[in-house]
Amino acid sequence: MSITQPVAAQPVAAEGGSGFHAPGPGSFELPPIFGDVTKPMLLLALSALLVFGFFYLATRNASLVPGRLQFAGEMVYGFVRNNMARDNIGSEHYMKFVPYLFTLFTFILVNNYYGVFPFLQFPSFSRIGFIVPLALLSWVIYVGAGVWKHGPLGYLKHATMPGGVKGPILLLLVPLEFFSNIIIRPVTLTLRLFGNMFAGHLLLILFATGGAALLASGNILYGAVGLLSFGLGIGVSFLEMLVMFLQAYVFTLLSSMYIGEALADEH
Repeated sequence: MSITQPVAAQPVAAEGGSGFHAPGPGSFELPPIFGDVTKPMLLLALSALLVFGFFYLATRNASLVPGRLQFAGEMVYGFVRNNMARDNIGSEHYMKFVPYLFTLFTFILVNNYYGVFPFLQFPSFSRIGFIVPLALLSWVIYVGAGVWKHGPLGYLKHATMPGGVKGPILLLLVPLEFFSNIIIRPVTLTLRLFGNMFAGHLLLILFATGGAALLASGNILYGAVGLLSFGLGIGVSFLEMLVMFLQAYVFTLLSSMYIGEALADEH
């Protein structure tokens, strides 16, 4: 080994192995299972079946005294309806949007939690192409709600002109408000969910594959660090489970807030 070569640049190789290659964006490019269909595509379709199947079973024999499955379904529904839809949209119009917000929350939640289930172990929304349609759908719904309430020109004024503000300052505020409220919102919705799912899954891959490479290196010190890596990976998995829930919650919460703002009487 050259004295000038940094230690961090050397691959950790198992005996007779070819060395450890750190995971990166290429780790998310999964080969097709059949035809052009990849694992993330199948997971996305499976999540729709899981959400529908669970709530169908939870409500099929609904009774006044709920069983465990019905109680779990009602708890999730009540959480979305009361804590997001009603609180942010208001009691007059919130029920119109509960079906969308409820479906959005449960769909994102299931796809996020794929990342910690054995054999599945891939959060669908670590692929940005799957998030963009959801963000655009939320954009269409809250803009459509604003146009329905205020009319096309009325909503444009509502979204870009803060109440009570007059004079030349509007020359600065109107473009900023238009850019912020009309253009940027679907972008931030997309990047927030994608960034968290991508980074979290990348960390889990790094701890797992790095720990395995260190244990297989034949070096006692490296092996000890490999065990530590596995322990940290387990800790990150629990933290990631919290992040997965929070990202589904935040995406749905912000969608409900945008709808509420679009329907509000004043900006």
